This record gives sequence, C-alpha cells and structure tokens, in this order.
Amino acid sequence: MKKLKTYANPWQPQSSKTIFENPWLSLHEDKVINPGGGISHYGKVHFKNIAIGIIPVDEDNNTWLVGQYRYVLDCYSWEIPMGGGPLNIDPLESAKRELKEETGLSATHWQELMQLHTSNSVTNESGIVYIAKDLIQGETEFEETEDLKIEKLPLEEAFERVMSGEITDAISVAGLLKIKLLSV
Repeated sequence: MKKLKTYANPWQPQSSKTIFENPWLSLHEDKVINPGGGISHYGKVHFKNIAIGIIPVDEDNNTWLVGQYRYVLDCYSWEIPMGGGPLNIDPLESAKRELKEETGLSATHWQELMQLHTSNSVTNESGIVYIAKDLIQGETEFEETEDLKIEKLPLEEAFERVMSGEITDAISVAGLLKIKLLSV
C-alpha cells in the first residue's frame, strides 16, 4: 500500500497480549498511555491478509456482484468479488485468484482503483480495490466456505444499489462510488 505522510504517535504502548488467534486474524489487548496521559486498554484486531476487492467491467459497462450469507452479520449481502490476499504475495495476484474463484472471470487489463482501511479504530486491516477489464469467462472455483450467487448487471445498477442501501459492504460501497465518480 502507498505510504501516507506520518505524524508523531501520541499513544505509548506499555504491553500487549494475544487474546485469540486463528489462521486469518489475531485479537490483542494492549495496555497504553493515551494521548491525554491516562492508561487505557485497547482491543486490536490484526488481519493476516490484505482485503482485495475487484470490480470487473466488460465492454458493455456491465459488472458482476456476488451474494452470500454473512455469518457475522446474520444477513445476506451483495458485494463486489473480494477476498483476502496473503501479505507476502503481490495483491494483484491475489485479486486475479479471487476474481476467478468467485466469478469464473479472468482479465487481461487490471488497474488499481483505490487503497483503504476497513475499520481503523479497531483493526489494522488494509485493502485494495482493482478494476478488471478485457474479461474472459471461465468456471468458478468456490472455496469450501463459499455458497455464492453471481449476478451480472449494468455498472450503473450496481451504483444505484449502493445509493438505495441494498449494498452495504464497506469495500464494495467505496469501490463502486469511486468508479462512479471517476466514470472509469
């Protein structure tokens, strides 16, 4: 990810302990001296992957959304194709893999649309959203945890779904709004 201008850190870490860990994330409790000089306990979620989102766009300005039931939210969610990419692998390679897995699509032209932080008050997770063009349809390769529905629709309709509140996933909302504003 692109490095932003840095500023002095007013937080003074005192100690950290791991509360929970699995292959995707770890939860830490940090004891810190906060900017006002008091002692605080801060919960921090560390993700072991970078979030990767892809907006595939064909020559007719259509895109693809994937729908799935999100366990943590306990509701169904329509989103751009996305997943996690290992931190030690080029994010573009992870984007290509995720697009193929979830939609069966591959692309010959890729463009980074944006970088973002998903919820920076509790996690260090970062993400990248790509635009994929010059698409070739193939077969999906769902993972065991995926029960996806795939929908091809005009890009403008995907934007309208963001505006109506039907699409609420943060990475999808940010990516679709940015592509709309840029008229890419």
